[in-house]
Amino acid sequence: MDFQLSDDQRALRSGMRDLLGAVFDRDRLRAAVERGGALDRSLWRELGAAGFFALRLPEEAGGVGLGLPEAVLLFEEAGRALLPGPLVATHLAAGLVKGAAEGEEVVTAVAGDLAVAHLAEADAVLVVGAEPPAGEATGAESLTGEALRAFVAAARPVRSMDPLTPLHSARAVAERAPAATERTPAHAGRFRFEAALLTAAEQLGSAARTTEAAVQHAGSREQFGSPVGAFQAVKHLCADMLARTEPARAAVYAAAVTGDPVEIAAAKLLADEAAVRNARDCLQIHGGMGFTWEADVHLHLKRAWLRAASWLTGAGTEELLAADLGAAGRLPRSSAAPGRPVREAGGGG
Repeated sequence: MDFQLSDDQRALRSGMRDLLGAVFDRDRLRAAVERGGALDRSLWRELGAAGFFALRLPEEAGGVGLGLPEAVLLFEEAGRALLPGPLVATHLAAGLVKGAAEGEEVVTAVAGDLAVAHLAEADAVLVVGAEPPAGEATGAESLTGEALRAFVAAARPVRSMDPLTPLHSARAVAERAPAATERTPAHAGRFRFEAALLTAAEQLGSAARTTEAAVQHAGSREQFGSPVGAFQAVKHLCADMLARTEPARAAVYAAAVTGDPVEIAAAKLLADEAAVRNARDCLQIHGGMGFTWEADVHLHLKRAWLRAASWLTGAGTEELLAADLGAAGRLPRSSAAPGRPVREAGGGG
């Protein structure tokens, strides 16, 4: 199977990179940091106008009519740019929550005991049920209006490690959430896995960006009369960063094509590792200046930590992969084919 991007996909990715470079450059990134991660509604609407949220809606429903592989490319660019906001939830809510596709509404999500991002600014909350019993399809519930206001009032703000992502604790609230405004037709398991894949794509974009930043700094920063990139230890760090990024890229792109839950879990595991470890190595290559507030390296590391705890955690992913390997070991070799049924993963920790 050929996983090379088509010309249209390359153009889509390039167009999104150009758009984000125009509407969310470094000055706007730092302005977002200074205002505590508060969302820019005009930016949200620009993303909606560009088709970011409606990308996978059918054209007859006002969408772009593309698929999960194309969505992964857009979220990879969002990860590169450290674009803030509940992008994944709003994208998945397009067609389910009125106004989400156009960027007129901000939609966040709560699943299990996960902290909720940007709850205070949300126009709707998708409450994703716990893992359903075998054979049952539990949908995500959409909270708006009075139900949303009661939910927000009962939630408790918590300190976030990422200055661009305000968080609320809603674990106890979700268990006794008010009656939902509506129940979406989205299957909770599908919602979780697609959310995990799009989050992995963001992690991939961050891993690629920190690799580029490290290589650029290593080539321009001089020490003892030579660029620091000339030293073998720094070369090894940069090489390791690339060696983590490219396998993660292959896994994320492949999982977007197949949509297989086990492959999505593997992609999330690799992307999380690449994003976190690359940000750490990038910080080390930058030396003392990498630890300063003015440098952007720490923002990538903090966001990577936060995403790694979203939807599918490392522990949850490892359990899912181990269960799949155990099931495959009990099957004849000819039966161990891609796309075989697997149990659904629970929500992120």
